[in-house]
Amino acid sequence: MGMVDLEKTAAAAPAPPGGGPGEQPVRRGSDAEGCLAVAVRLPVRIVVLVLVVPVRLVWDALVVAGRFLRDTVLRPVGRALGWLGRAVFVWPVVGLWRYVVVPLARGVGWLGNVLLVVPAVWVYRWVLTPVGRGLAGFLKGVGAVLAAVGRALYAAVALLGRYLVLVPAAWLYAWILTPVGHALAWCGRGLLWCLQGLARGLGLVVTGVGAVLYWTARVLLVLPALAVWRWVLAPVGRALAVVGREVGDALGHAWRIAGHISLVVGRFLAALVRWTVAEPARWVYRSVLTPVGHAVRDTVLRPLADAARGAGRATRQALASARLSVRQARADVRRMLFGEPGRARPVDRREPVAAQTRTLEKRTGRETSPPVRG
Repeated sequence: MGMVDLEKTAAAAPAPPGGGPGEQPVRRGSDAEGCLAVAVRLPVRIVVLVLVVPVRLVWDALVVAGRFLRDTVLRPVGRALGWLGRAVFVWPVVGLWRYVVVPLARGVGWLGNVLLVVPAVWVYRWVLTPVGRGLAGFLKGVGAVLAAVGRALYAAVALLGRYLVLVPAAWLYAWILTPVGHALAWCGRGLLWCLQGLARGLGLVVTGVGAVLYWTARVLLVLPALAVWRWVLAPVGRALAVVGREVGDALGHAWRIAGHISLVVGRFLAALVRWTVAEPARWVYRSVLTPVGHAVRDTVLRPLADAARGAGRATRQALASARLSVRQARADVRRMLFGEPGRARPVDRREPVAAQTRTLEKRTGRETSPPVRG
């Protein structure tokens, strides 16, 4: 693998411009990094594979055990606990809400509507609304009067302010404040020119001092730090990055290889358990237990079941005979004590009974009254 990588790296490296066929290409940082990766890759992968295979085997065993525990223990226990929680907490709360809280809330709502909302609506409609309309009309009239008075006062105050404040203020601004402001502005421009000259001088001084400090710091700090970074820290960082990348790749390859090994070991253990436990148990069940069970069923259980069914039929017949004898004895006793019961004469359903026959004295729905003689 290392030779293949070296050949690929050498083939992919571009030839230097202007070089002849006999000139050797200059080794770059990527080539050195490739050599370091090739030198580190194989031993790191071997060591990581040796360390990762037991961990992957233990991990797969724990995964299988966890799935078995989830399917056989945790899921049934969770379902039982869920059903118990619903039976203990949810169903009582739902019943309390449905059959106690909701009817009580409806009753309280109806009572609040009758005692609060309806009187409040009546008071608002028939008391507050007329009173509010009357107050609004009154306040509107008062506001109109106050607005007229305010407009008159505003006109008077504006006239007084114009001749007492604005005219003197305009004269003061035009003949006093403006000349004084111009003089102060001229003095400020002169002072600003002086300050600008002083600032330029200070800027030149600061620039010179800053340049000296910059070059001093560059020579004493930046250039040594740049040299340490370029010639020490960058190569060490590249080497550590290569080692870390190779270790990560080795861990990935080792984890996948360990997964295949774990799969093979699991299949071997499953086949071993199947051929040592499951198949013998299946053979014993099919070849020994099933014939023995059929023989026991045909020779013992089926005759016992037939005998039990015959005994049940005999018992039911005996009980029926006993009930019939008791019923006949009870009829004989009743006949001796009360005599033969009278037989009812059969009535022809086509002939109406006496209570339903129509006569001259009775009519359906009303009684006859005697005739009135004229």
